[in-house]
Amino acid sequence: MMSKKEVKKVVLAYSGGLDTSIILKWLQDEYKAEVITFTADLGQGEEVEPARQKALACGIKPENIFILDIKEEFVKEYVFPMFRANAIYEGEYLLGTSIARPLIAKKLIDIANQTGADAVSHGATGKGNDQVRFELGALALRPDIKVIAPWREWDLNSRESLLEYARTHGIEISKKHVDENGNPKASPYSMDANLLHISYEGLHLENPNNEPEESMWLWTTPPEKAPDTPEYLTLTYKNGDPIAINGVEMSPATLLATLNEYGNKHGIGRVDIVENRYVGMKARGCYETPGGTIMLKAHRAIESITLDREAAHLKDELMPRYAKLIYQGYWFSPEREMLQAAIDATQQHVEGTVKVKLYKGNVTVVGRDSVKSLYNDAYSTFEKDEVYNQKDAEGFIRLNALRFIIAGQAQNRK
Repeated sequence: MMSKKEVKKVVLAYSGGLDTSIILKWLQDEYKAEVITFTADLGQGEEVEPARQKALACGIKPENIFILDIKEEFVKEYVFPMFRANAIYEGEYLLGTSIARPLIAKKLIDIANQTGADAVSHGATGKGNDQVRFELGALALRPDIKVIAPWREWDLNSRESLLEYARTHGIEISKKHVDENGNPKASPYSMDANLLHISYEGLHLENPNNEPEESMWLWTTPPEKAPDTPEYLTLTYKNGDPIAINGVEMSPATLLATLNEYGNKHGIGRVDIVENRYVGMKARGCYETPGGTIMLKAHRAIESITLDREAAHLKDELMPRYAKLIYQGYWFSPEREMLQAAIDATQQHVEGTVKVKLYKGNVTVVGRDSVKSLYNDAYSTFEKDEVYNQKDAEGFIRLNALRFIIAGQAQNRK
């Protein structure tokens, strides 16, 4: 293990917020290391450029400040592959936080390699899944990297101690953290956002029997107040990925952002769940995933007419394992890559259009069409047909029932 004195440069995942600003200063004081900041634009809906000025104010060299717009890479290389699998964790969670972590870990390592850094650092606490996701990703990509997790090292274990540290070290404290007398305000919900979703934890939600406050939800219209008239969308798919909405082709990030707008308008994508964290405890979280909720429905619909039955069923059997790997932070593992290869192999003919109806929190598939459709109405019709002999079903049934017949005969002999 590398000692503190051996750490010369460290790359910090830096939002510019209070917690990561405190971490920045703490790294400078505790490790006496040169700090390099990385701020990602993942479509979280906040300006990222202010992080540059805050980093400069903390003494970071301009050449050591990295602010990257990675929205397109995020959606194309991480979100879309996950949605090809129809991944959903524990029946409800669309993995919006989980899928962003490996990309952030990858960028931390890329910057470390580029700048000659020997360590990376993050602001995830010692109670959550994100510490695991960040660090598994970083170590998978560079096994010799040192990972610094301040929340597991320092004694700043309360909002009061964090604010006192900030005051002592001249770190800017925004008004949202203190009242008019300078005393700590109740911490806002712990939130995470990217182009796929926004999440909420803590405060009122820590009692799993409390209904979420309506004021908490930031991305979606209350379903009760959504338009009284349904809206129809047509999504076009190619190789398992959406490429157009209502015939207009879009980049991956633009397409997801547009679906988010439609989902917001119609109150789509809210979930309130108690999930099983990888680190051991149960945790209650609320999520808004408007565009992703639409995509999940639409992708399953186009697969329903283009995928072979057994390929579709095998995908459904693999999916919980795949979702669990992403939730737990194993994006760069050989088993996830193996599953991804199998999933992607099924998507060659997953193309066509899906028509969905959006109405008061619901997404309903109302049509699907493809030149590669396996649906054949000559076989499926309830009217008279010329291609299927219904008597053939008898032999099929007898063959599949043969084991039951043999077992019954054996029991009768006893």
